[in-house]
Amino acid sequence: MPHLLVERTRETGDALCGGFMSWHMLGMLKRLGVAPETLNAETVMRVRLVTRDAVAEAPLPSPARAVSRRRLDTVLLAAAASAGAVIERGLGVRGVADGVARLDDGACVRADALFLASGKHDTRGLARPPEARGEDPTLGLRVRLAPGRALERLVGDAIELHLMKGGYAGLVRQEDGSGNLCMAVRRSRLQAAGTPERLLDMLAGEQPALGERLALRAPNSLVDAVANVPYGWRATASTAGIFRLGDQAGVIPSLAGEGMAIALASALAATDAYRAGGPGAAVSFQQQFAARLQRPIGIAAAAWHAGERPWLASLAMRLAHLSPTLLPLLARATRV
Repeated sequence: MPHLLVERTRETGDALCGGFMSWHMLGMLKRLGVAPETLNAETVMRVRLVTRDAVAEAPLPSPARAVSRRRLDTVLLAAAASAGAVIERGLGVRGVADGVARLDDGACVRADALFLASGKHDTRGLARPPEARGEDPTLGLRVRLAPGRALERLVGDAIELHLMKGGYAGLVRQEDGSGNLCMAVRRSRLQAAGTPERLLDMLAGEQPALGERLALRAPNSLVDAVANVPYGWRATASTAGIFRLGDQAGVIPSLAGEGMAIALASALAATDAYRAGGPGAAVSFQQQFAARLQRPIGIAAAAWHAGERPWLASLAMRLAHLSPTLLPLLARATRV
């Protein structure tokens, strides 16, 4: 169908993202004509929970993969172009009002429908409510770990979740063998530390296993950050012509590893809704997709809140040891 894709970057960067592709997402990629093995030849087979004093591990329900956003976005943009998409790069949407999108260069684009895919960044005129951030909002941090035998030995074919006071870290090896270490921590923890680098040093001291992995940081690796991540938020309503996708539709705590799958699932569902009912279908689409997100986001949020409290994380580890099926069940329950 005729459409315009406005992409604010001229060059495809590596967005701050956990990079985990669940088996559900791999199926959606195939529907779009993207073979998962072209993104990463290696599979992720296990999930590993790590605290200061314990480790619990279980097989994933189905094989998954990991990919950098630079690689994924490059492949998806190429697929969109080959399918006939008109793509404008290097322009951002500064604001939206009355169905008109105002671009960086002052141009205004009027359309009967807008598919809002701005991720964690809000667009003027369509911003999420401030209360979605909470009193002690979550920050996203990311560092890259150098590829090599040491990282392969430590992580292998697993997705790791390191539970800590006031947050957690996720680690997986991407298509080039490097480690993508993403953290979700409360702002109060960063304020107590003073700087992101000091926070990393503090966490490495608190969590020996995490410290061992942080020691593998790539030379001159910067700390990427994004502020005020509204975990748990869902768009439960919309207006005709406004289809919210991805993090604009709902923000699942990233320990679930389902954020990118939500982006694809919402895009596919919104496209089907628009083809069937036109701009007016946005209202029912948003309500139905919010209902679809309620259970996985709710379960992931409960696991997130438990994991950032040391005594609950310790209890969860004991339960995971007593019942090896617990982690696979949790993985299935947080899929979209």
